[in-house]
Amino acid sequence: MDAPENLFPRRLAPVIKTALADTPVVCLLGPRQSGKTTLAQQLAPDRAFFSFDDSGYQRTAASDPTGFVASLPGEVTLDEVQRVPGLLPAIKLAVDRDRRPGRFLLTGSANLLLLPSVTESLAGRMEIAQLHPLTEAEKERNPGQFVAALLAGALRPQMAARQSKAGPTLPERLVAGGYPEPLTRSPARARQWHRQYLRSIIERDVVDVAQIKDADQVARLLELLALRSGRLLSVSVLANELGLHRESVERYLAVLERLFLVSRLRPWHRNAAKRLIKSPKVHLLDTGLAATLAGLNVDDWLHTRHRMGFLLESFVVQQLIAQAAWTDPDLRFWHYRDKDQMEVDLVITKANKVWGIEVKSAMSPAPSDDKGLARLARICGKDFQQGILLHAGTDSLPLPDKRMLAVPLSALWER
Repeated sequence: MDAPENLFPRRLAPVIKTALADTPVVCLLGPRQSGKTTLAQQLAPDRAFFSFDDSGYQRTAASDPTGFVASLPGEVTLDEVQRVPGLLPAIKLAVDRDRRPGRFLLTGSANLLLLPSVTESLAGRMEIAQLHPLTEAEKERNPGQFVAALLAGALRPQMAARQSKAGPTLPERLVAGGYPEPLTRSPARARQWHRQYLRSIIERDVVDVAQIKDADQVARLLELLALRSGRLLSVSVLANELGLHRESVERYLAVLERLFLVSRLRPWHRNAAKRLIKSPKVHLLDTGLAATLAGLNVDDWLHTRHRMGFLLESFVVQQLIAQAAWTDPDLRFWHYRDKDQMEVDLVITKANKVWGIEVKSAMSPAPSDDKGLARLARICGKDFQQGILLHAGTDSLPLPDKRMLAVPLSALWER
């Protein structure tokens, strides 16, 4: 079978093409096995290609970065460049001598800007784009325009004119995740792929790239975080459960973020807003991986809905942040929670504009489901644009506050 990512259009492709037309260095970052190498080769099939997963190229480039870069052709793709961070200063020097656009297309499975060994900045010379695992819109070969419609104020009340086309159920989407390879396998084999994937990450990237000696502790931390995906992060609690110092847990968390396995969703606040909870929420970047680590399957949607509810929240966060990458990279993402237990799962901001997203697993909204959105709207005043209550039903329904709308979760991939 062909590589599964070949079967799906990647909506980030036009962003990369545009960047290559006017920027000397374009860097495509994202987790391993998310399709970066395939996308890079599809976008620039005629370029010379070097992968630093090849130990020969890695040794050559590491021993003489300046000489290696000087020997490269005019346009080149360098794959998994985080394995030779010493190349970046050499690329900077090369670009300063010749600033033609599109000279270097880099891919990386670690956030280069967070790597401690990178001392030279490519600011002003490099554009970075993040490729996420496949979104549900990409799986369905749809444009993925939910975020665009939200920003344009184009989401409106609408009764479902027809049933959604046949496809995976919502619980099936949650436990499948977005890595292309396991999508071709049975659920049991997909879980085995996730386990092997993590083992590879721990043995190769955590040890070699992040230079962590006790990689097993990082793996234990990731398992605990999978059980807490979508919840407030308490480093102290994690440290106690793991029997580690708080500083060690913070360092391991930074490694997992650097490798695009987890993200911390910072709390939204405004100077005028008081009594806010300042803890971030933690989300695994792929719900398939999170479900495997947490031991969740499709049947848990009926039997342990509260646990699947947190996974659903992480799922929505993933979908919207991924769509933002090809819609508007200036968007920022937060969560809101105050000491009165009022919360909004996702807050989206652009300059002073604010949108709120609340996620519910029920088929229809309950009267109290928009209380957090209402609190956020009062705090933001005229800057509040719209509140969206995502639910598992089929209709877009108006809520009492005209700035609020209940929208089916399927709009994330059908819009």
